[in-house]
Amino acid sequence: MGETFKQALPALFAPVLILGGLRSGLFTPTEAAVVAVAYGVAIGLFVTREIGVRDLWKLFGEAAVISGVVMLIIALAGIFAWAGTMLGTFRDMAQWIIALTDNGVLLLILIMLAVLLAGMLLDAISIYLILMPILIPVMQHFEWNPVWFGILLAMNIAIGQFTPPVAVNLMVTTEVAKIRLEQTVGWALLFVAAMACALALVAVFPEIALWLPRTLGYNVG
Repeated sequence: MGETFKQALPALFAPVLILGGLRSGLFTPTEAAVVAVAYGVAIGLFVTREIGVRDLWKLFGEAAVISGVVMLIIALAGIFAWAGTMLGTFRDMAQWIIALTDNGVLLLILIMLAVLLAGMLLDAISIYLILMPILIPVMQHFEWNPVWFGILLAMNIAIGQFTPPVAVNLMVTTEVAKIRLEQTVGWALLFVAAMACALALVAVFPEIALWLPRTLGYNVG
């Protein structure tokens, strides 16, 4: 137990470094990603020695390929979002959604189901780029708290990223673990169910999401 805890200390310190740096203002969220990668490389090279200097070039190549694919998706999603905004398509869609019902609760449930479906098929950044121009007017119309609504979206998309048929995050984790996707689906669905319960609690009791930023001094409405 003690030996296992010692081995886990470098990994356990990573969120402390990242969140501590963000909260203190030492670095931005984008810079936090660089810090996390640099920390991981340093631990892998000098502490756990699971990677060598010769492995870095291969790792950099894989990272470049993955980043290129993601950036291509983001670029196309950005063009789609810009075109929809400039043509007024998203505005018309937002008005259509608002006209569906005056019941904010029912509409929120429908939006969450749509976002969950999108999360099963697309990456999170593309979903935000495509859906936010549509959902922001809906949020403003029903006077939903933007922080609370944003947290609901983030939680819902996270659930979708672990849910088949695509399950983007599950594909990444199975690749790291070197196991087949089918071997993890059953266990992953247990966590998906737990996350869905947490999502429902935050939706019903907004203070679960708002009390911490309010306590830290942020103006969250």
